[in-house]
Amino acid sequence: MKKIQLLSLSLLFIATYGCKEVKKESKEAMDEIEATAKEMTENKEVKTLKFSLEPKSDSNVKGDVSFTEENGTVSMTATLTGLTPGEHAIHIHEKADCSSADGKSTGGHWNPTFAQHGKWGAEEGYHRGDIGNFTADADGNATVEFSTDEWCLGCDDETKNLLGKAVIVHQGVDDFVTQPTGDAGGRVSCAGIIE
Repeated sequence: MKKIQLLSLSLLFIATYGCKEVKKESKEAMDEIEATAKEMTENKEVKTLKFSLEPKSDSNVKGDVSFTEENGTVSMTATLTGLTPGEHAIHIHEKADCSSADGKSTGGHWNPTFAQHGKWGAEEGYHRGDIGNFTADADGNATVEFSTDEWCLGCDDETKNLLGKAVIVHQGVDDFVTQPTGDAGGRVSCAGIIE
């Protein structure tokens, strides 16, 4: 009988000690998971820049443009009014200088990789500023949305960094062929991308 009691007591001690160890290991694992989640949340920085698009070339085209960088991807959203109905081109240009009446103070398309002008993603090449075309509705309103991991906001890679560039909306359509600009016509709206 004493052997059974001793055996029962031993099993109870082992079970109790084992549960404490499991609880301790569980708590350590949970603490580690929480610390990792907190670190990931703290490192998940979202950058957003917003600017107004101002009319150029005697147009009435204005609006807002925002850039948001999250998880290595930059998303651009532009809302525009005052356009002629139909298709227009939108590009990133090399200088954040909207001072001239015709918008030409922004220079040419932003092309840090010295590629041919073309449609975004084309094998033959494209500028980092070659966003493409969009359509304005019958009232002259449009929303343009674009995302890429080939841009950044304030990083050290000058082939990706948008700061110091400009957004230009063109009167015409980008043909994706004519060098170096796609023959998109006059510059009807401008916003400088500055920090």
